[in-house]
Amino acid sequence: MASGRPAHELNAAKAALRTEILAARRALTADQRAAAGRSLRDAVLSMPETEMAGTVAAYYSVGNEPDTRGLIFALWKRGTYVLLPLLLADGDLDWASYEGPDSLAAGPKGLLQPTEPARGVMAITSADLVLAPAVAVDRRGARLGRGGGSFDRALARVGSAVPTVALLHAGELRDHVPSGEHDVPVRAAALPTEGITRFG
Repeated sequence: MASGRPAHELNAAKAALRTEILAARRALTADQRAAAGRSLRDAVLSMPETEMAGTVAAYYSVGNEPDTRGLIFALWKRGTYVLLPLLLADGDLDWASYEGPDSLAAGPKGLLQPTEPARGVMAITSADLVLAPAVAVDRRGARLGRGGGSFDRALARVGSAVPTVALLHAGELRDHVPSGEHDVPVRAAALPTEGITRFG
């Protein structure tokens, strides 16, 4: 999904889109964020792939990200094995199991991370469903993240038959998102009003 444009132009285009969307996220009220989180939770839980998944790799939302806390708790309560990332010093992601809200502790960059034993960077390959953070996604599945590349590295390890779903706020599914050769696309997006949109 490479764009073919020079790296500095691609990076500038990504930065501009991030700035636009993150400003819109900051403008959301607490009630709007909570309502969006409930809608996303219900949309993801109703997916057939979620209902069949024994293991789900996800992420614990922070700040103005679409809220995943209720979704992760609901998955855990229904007996799904939930893996959450541990950010490593080199920017890669290790994984450990979520064992309820009390199993989390403060990690780097303001993240909340599981305190269970690390299972290694390849643990994501055991997931039947992967929920990925995104700033924006386009209708080809191109995903714009925060720019660190951590989730791209993790998504590159996921098998081609495993659903990968980005969670978005309203207005973050775009016609075009700038992407380069190292950007790994997702196979679906979840939005509060539209529910699940699948790509390709």
